[in-house]
Amino acid sequence: MLPPIATIIENFELIEDWEERYSYVMELGRAMAPLPADRHSEENRVHGCESQVWLDSRFETGGERPRVRFLGDSDSSITRGLVAIMIAIYDGKAPDEIVATNGLDVFKQLDFGNHISSKRAGGLRAMNERIQREALRLAAPAQ
Repeated sequence: MLPPIATIIENFELIEDWEERYSYVMELGRAMAPLPADRHSEENRVHGCESQVWLDSRFETGGERPRVRFLGDSDSSITRGLVAIMIAIYDGKAPDEIVATNGLDVFKQLDFGNHISSKRAGGLRAMNERIQREALRLAAPAQ
């Protein structure tokens, strides 16, 4: 199970060495709930990522406010960890909260800009945009 994003940020602040940070990122990927095999579909594939990335979303209407739930996966252990961080940022939030959040700001706060390739940075942007679009799409019928 993934820790809350606040815990991930705190843990990153405690780890100064980037090799150890990458180990932690991969650990987060392993802690992420698995994406069922049938969800590894072209429809769920995120285009623009260097590695294969899949994001699945569903709209939960039970509870006080409707929420969007995300599952993800990647064929790369580091990228799977980046997907896990993105999911920790957005999973379980209401669509309006998702739209008001820029997950890329968290990656900037964690100083990934200086430590990932431009292709991986493009993949993070593609994931963030996909999550934002999904939140709007899933919320539309409920509004």
